[in-house]
Amino acid sequence: MSSFHFFEKGKGQPIVLLHGFCEIGDMWRNFAEELSTEFRVICPDLPGCGDSPIHSDTIQLEEVAVLLEEWMEENTIQNPIVIGHSLGGYVTLALLELMGKKLKAVGLFHSTAFGDDDEKKGMRDRTVIFLKKHGVDTFVTSFVPPLFPEERREELAKEINQAIEQAKKSSLKGLIAFTKAMRNRKQRFEDLANFSGSKLFIAGTLDGAVKIDASRKHKEAVTDYHELENTGHVGMIERKAETLKIVREFCERVIQ
Repeated sequence: MSSFHFFEKGKGQPIVLLHGFCEIGDMWRNFAEELSTEFRVICPDLPGCGDSPIHSDTIQLEEVAVLLEEWMEENTIQNPIVIGHSLGGYVTLALLELMGKKLKAVGLFHSTAFGDDDEKKGMRDRTVIFLKKHGVDTFVTSFVPPLFPEERREELAKEINQAIEQAKKSSLKGLIAFTKAMRNRKQRFEDLANFSGSKLFIAGTLDGAVKIDASRKHKEAVTDYHELENTGHVGMIERKAETLKIVREFCERVIQ
């Protein structure tokens, strides 16, 4: 039996929202509240994040996909729309490779189907060293604010502080394991391009984690591409109303 902690709201077509690195399922709380008027929205904590345990010092995205498939079967989550933010997008793509047409549609939210280049792999290695030396709280306090555009950090100070507090609910073991998993993940661009279902892609022009030039290379591989001007890596917070509208309209079209 899988051991994911999760919350869900609403009834109807299931939508699974997967959080990113240094995040927990509760980051989607506002989205779930809004979308639950039309859909069944389910938001799990990934292993080692929030209240979901991690049982090993290492984990691969493919393992997470298998665990999620088992969890969905246990909770009668059938033919879901799966949308993932950042790391959650990488997990979504691993699920797509595993489950294929068992997924109704997929979405990548500030994520990418490409693997890490050498520069990014080096950054992951430095992250592991920093985490081992300084721990979770110090790491997330320095990691989270740069995800937001510098010119909006004062305006979004309350939201950034909340994101930091949620990030502190990640375990050291989980953050290290997922840092390595992201570094070692394979490219899944072809899996995305070849999927016959609807595919959503949301990018931010000021995203420092997933550069806009890389995001634009996904345009021809997806059915719905959206670019958010003056937006960093956390569009569901920075542009809540706009991104909620995009996600809602995408899901409504999928079930028509």
